[in-house]
Amino acid sequence: MKAALFLLLSTALVVAGCEREERHFRAERQNTGPNESAVRNSLNQPGMALGGYVKPPAANISMYDDNAFAVNEGKRLYRWYNCNGCHANGGGGYGPALMDSEWRYGSDPASLFETIMQGRPNGMPSFGGHIPEDQVWKIVAYVRSMGGGVRTDVAPSRPDSIYPGKPENFRSPQPAIGKGDSRAEQTFEVR
Repeated sequence: MKAALFLLLSTALVVAGCEREERHFRAERQNTGPNESAVRNSLNQPGMALGGYVKPPAANISMYDDNAFAVNEGKRLYRWYNCNGCHANGGGGYGPALMDSEWRYGSDPASLFETIMQGRPNGMPSFGGHIPEDQVWKIVAYVRSMGGGVRTDVAPSRPDSIYPGKPENFRSPQPAIGKGDSRAEQTFEVR
């Protein structure tokens, strides 16, 4: 009887001590400023061109870096919005590579959000107003997973199509580069 009770209690302690990913059950999570005050840096836009400002990030955190479902949704949205058309599944094509440590505008969550929402001169379109902010944050989390910026138990694993690299959960982490980092301010010569 004591052995069975001991086994039951020890099993309950082990189950209670297991760490799982944090689950968010609200449909949408907010991490944008209260008003539209960020300037569009690109006139290129998908669909009908929108004028005006877009919302800036409220904090330099990606709310979905700890949520495997949201990162996988980001992977689906990345392909759905045809990001791979320019970034070639993260390896670089017409657009820059997203799997390395060389980032012109910074690889921190706020910089990625700004890049997607505001666009960048001479290339990256402004998706602000075209893609909901919650979906942009999911894409940000997925882009961070490409460079090993999220935990391996959260990053997507096997893709459903041909892919030119290791699955995201097998990639080694790349150092995050913020706006103030000297490597983020480098200019690149086009040949």
